[in-house]
Amino acid sequence: MATATSPEVVPPLLRLIWLASPALPIGAFSYSEGLEAAVEQGLVHDDDSAGHWLSQQLALLARGDLAAMAQAVPAWRNLDDATLRTLASWLGMTRDSAEARLQSEQMGQSLLVWLKPQGMASSEQLSLLGQLPQPPQYALVMALALATVDVPLEQALQAQTFGWAENQVQAALKAVPLGQTAGQRVLARLASEIPPAVATAIATPPAGRQVFAPMLSILAARHETQYSRLFRS
Repeated sequence: MATATSPEVVPPLLRLIWLASPALPIGAFSYSEGLEAAVEQGLVHDDDSAGHWLSQQLALLARGDLAAMAQAVPAWRNLDDATLRTLASWLGMTRDSAEARLQSEQMGQSLLVWLKPQGMASSEQLSLLGQLPQPPQYALVMALALATVDVPLEQALQAQTFGWAENQVQAALKAVPLGQTAGQRVLARLASEIPPAVATAIATPPAGRQVFAPMLSILAARHETQYSRLFRS
């Protein structure tokens, strides 16, 4: 019977790349995070508009979920129950569409199923996670996974954000559609914007987190009833 590889055997850099990989079995590839609806509405139609859309998404991520993760990673390392409960509640309350809730909860649960047998998280961390508001939100579970990797917070968040960017560019390739070269131009733009976005996330205080994006919420609501869809959001 196959067993998980001991986390000590895999160097921190490789573990970080593993967590950021689009191949991680959590279903990230099935969500466009509003991009498909933006294509349907004519807001995204080529690599320039796709790059602009995803750049705005990155800015939203930086002041919202990425900022929450920046606070959750040290909280997991310190077993800070109060901070983690506050973040769990905030993440749950700020999913303002059925699709956003589905994505956060499904990916969180899938990541947890993958994480448990890896031997990365401690029994204390997993016990604390089980005591938090359920179902587990993706950003909180990913923060737990990143907290187990012995790298600086900035590097952990940059890797995670690049993984997000790869998934979104792949969604753009299918939904717009874009060619591979155009997709690489979009990814290059996002890669250059990730370091300042992560810096913003780390510098954002708890009271400064926000995910106010009314047009994205409207597009999510429209996507729920869109006639033809490739993605779940």
